[in-house]
Amino acid sequence: MSRPLNRPLTLRDVSEASGVSEMTVSRVLRNRGDVSAATREKVLKAAKALGYVPNRIAGSLASQRVNLVAVIIPSMSNMVFPEVMTGINSVLEDTPLQPVVGITDYLPEKEEKVLYEMLSWRPSGIIIAGLEHSDASRAMLRASGIPVVEIMDTDGTPVDAMVGISHRRAGREMADAIIKAGYRRIGFMGTKMALDHRARKRFEGFTQALAKAGIEMADQEFYSGGSALSKGRELTSAMMARTPDLDFLYYSNDLIGAGGLLWLLEQGYDIPGQIGLAGFNGVELLQGLPRRLATMDACRAEIGRRAAEIIVARTSEPAQDIETLVTLAPTIDRGDTLRMP
Repeated sequence: MSRPLNRPLTLRDVSEASGVSEMTVSRVLRNRGDVSAATREKVLKAAKALGYVPNRIAGSLASQRVNLVAVIIPSMSNMVFPEVMTGINSVLEDTPLQPVVGITDYLPEKEEKVLYEMLSWRPSGIIIAGLEHSDASRAMLRASGIPVVEIMDTDGTPVDAMVGISHRRAGREMADAIIKAGYRRIGFMGTKMALDHRARKRFEGFTQALAKAGIEMADQEFYSGGSALSKGRELTSAMMARTPDLDFLYYSNDLIGAGGLLWLLEQGYDIPGQIGLAGFNGVELLQGLPRRLATMDACRAEIGRRAAEIIVARTSEPAQDIETLVTLAPTIDRGDTLRMP
């Protein structure tokens, strides 16, 4: 008989999967008792395959749940995620639920570790950034028996619920706006995309729209490490020296775009006549620049709010009908760096 999706895994499930007693499973998972290496390996392998996480509060709470919502995000230094947290907190502050944050640094193995630790305290729900996870993380999410909301992205299939934007669509729409404004020699600068799946999807959407219009990317540069104004200045200087006839620069985020804007202004470029620029995220902190950078609002606070609302609704009235697949529509702000068609 298959286990109902809304029932958390138990020691019995691991016992049946590994073929040993519940007592032995307990000893292995608590790292106690005299258990052979072969048996230990068998139990740990079964537990990982099932997505089982030990319950550290079993027996101390009748509900086996605490009023915590695990929020798992890649970074707090990235200006994007504090706004998401603000949206989450604006909803949870009027409930008994409290957010607790785990940081993954965009590393799948760290996400596994954070998720394992968070789930061991049996939170009431999980809000986790992105749709791409390791097999072990996905197994833990599916086996948790609690509401799971994946945020920021809707280009994929969620474990449970998702709230975000289509990054491929965002890339396409920005490319369309650039093309309609008459720009043709376009360069791109952004983070290396092996682990930043949302930036990769925007780039895919952007290049697909250019190709559809018969335009090839004239130049592109990918960097590793954190985003900074200095990085934007550095990349822009190098790209313009290499490909001086570019008439538009598209940056994967506003911060490096702001650095590029400042460098171009210092060099005396006519913006947006001679060259246009655009970033992504709609970061309010950058509104004091000499020119307002064209960008796209990523709906960060709204994503946080809608995700928290799903958690609250599912924990208070689990049977109620609530929208759990939410795709928001970001809008382009032309600022002062993307001319009108």
